Amino acid sequence: MAKEKTFVPRAVIFDMDGLMLDTERPALSSWIKAAGMLGWELPEAVMLQTIGRDEESCRQIVVDYCGPGFPYGKVWDVMQKLTVEQADAEGLSHRPGLLVLLDHLSRLRLPLGVATSTVGEIARWKLEKAGILERFSVLVCGDEVKRGKPAPDIFLLAAERLGQTPQNCIGFEDSPAGLAALHAAGIPSVFVKDLVEPPKEILCRVWRRYGDLSETVELFGS
Repeated sequence: MAKEKTFVPRAVIFDMDGLMLDTERPALSSWIKAAGMLGWELPEAVMLQTIGRDEESCRQIVVDYCGPGFPYGKVWDVMQKLTVEQADAEGLSHRPGLLVLLDHLSRLRLPLGVATSTVGEIARWKLEKAGILERFSVLVCGDEVKRGKPAPDIFLLAAERLGQTPQNCIGFEDSPAGLAALHAAGIPSVFVKDLVEPPKEILCRVWRRYGDLSETVELFGS
């Protein structure tokens, strides 16, 4: 990106799973366990391809691997049950540095939004369970756009609801699909890795990369 390091945005847009919440690892485990309970083998390598994508894209990736007979809906239902049970028992963990960053942005009074591929009902449940729902003035979910990540639609809608042009926002992502979507939307991207290292053709378009969210405070000044 052409933006300088001192660029300060007028709004900030966050992905949710894997970026703010440590939910990707449990989700992968629940998917694999749920498939196994119904007699199907679902390798982790296949599920890693679904990270950051909308439900229809995830379904296509899984069915392409397992075949048209794969009971996606039934496995999804079992996976959701396992996920809720785990979250009720253990809570939903934040990714490292999240509260440090959110507290800093709150002091700066920057408007914050979430743009997640997760459907609205589940996204709100996760954010509330994690204790951060009220931090965001805008929430855009995967069931609100026709095209999911890596298309730019979800980020463009988030910027619009925040009352800003895409170029005046910054977007935080952990997935290759999300980073590609930010680039397509014209939003400077900040990459904080969770499970997947994006390919070079995506990384070369990332504006900034950090090890955890607390390190990104330097982007916003004091």
